[in-house]
Amino acid sequence: MKPGSNEIMQDKTALVTGASSGIGEATAERLASAGYKVFGTSRRAAEGNRRSFELLPLDVTSDESVEATVARVLASQGRIDLLVNNAGFGIAPAAAEESSMDQARAIFETNFFGIVRMTRAVVPHMRRQGSGRIINIGSVLGFLPAPYAALYAATKHAVEGYSESLDHELRTRGIRVSVIEPAYTRTRFGANFLEPDSKLDEYRDVRASMSRTLADVLAAADDPGVVADVVVQAANAASPSLRYTAGARAGVLRLLRRFAPAVLVDRGVRKQLGLDALAPSR
Repeated sequence: MKPGSNEIMQDKTALVTGASSGIGEATAERLASAGYKVFGTSRRAAEGNRRSFELLPLDVTSDESVEATVARVLASQGRIDLLVNNAGFGIAPAAAEESSMDQARAIFETNFFGIVRMTRAVVPHMRRQGSGRIINIGSVLGFLPAPYAALYAATKHAVEGYSESLDHELRTRGIRVSVIEPAYTRTRFGANFLEPDSKLDEYRDVRASMSRTLADVLAAADDPGVVADVVVQAANAASPSLRYTAGARAGVLRLLRRFAPAVLVDRGVRKQLGLDALAPSR
């Protein structure tokens, strides 16, 4: 960060969803340290006053809640310069057919349509300002789908497509859109997984195996500060990129997806997760 950049950011307002813990909290803290006036949000009521930012109640699945929170920030600061869409959840490792249609709709309602709601609420104000940044927290699963995470990967693919289209639309209005693509991150995200609501006995063994694998990976995952630092980089870049990977693992996966033959990537995924060994015997 350049000398004096904190002073430049002191008049800028950031709104960060899902900021009660993990990537959202780390991002809000980093942005506050960088000089932004930060408002974080959480579905739960604010807990304590130890944060360097104000935590507001918000349910991204509710039009009324989104509109009320955006109006509150605008009433306080008169502008929103940066929107970070981070709120989301995952489903514990499971086959795609083990989630009901209701559960499929629920994860899209938060992970994707929550971003659409927040964007629709904030963009008109950014257009009037003639400037703004929108940063969506995606995932490496947005470009490299993982087996037994089909619905979560689908939401992150949707975020990628929406963000790229939106950036084309808004660039001439002084607004830029970026997606941050972390790999596994050491947060409470895994502890808050929803269980699949239509479990099948045929997948019991593979669910257990995938859960053990995921636990091992998360134990060695990046700190959420790694992602937060990339968010700040994208927010402050004079010419922001559309996509940013966060962490070494994410960078390697992006390169593999881009340059390695698809058949080798496919084999690598299956070998790493031991999928062929989990196939039922005939």
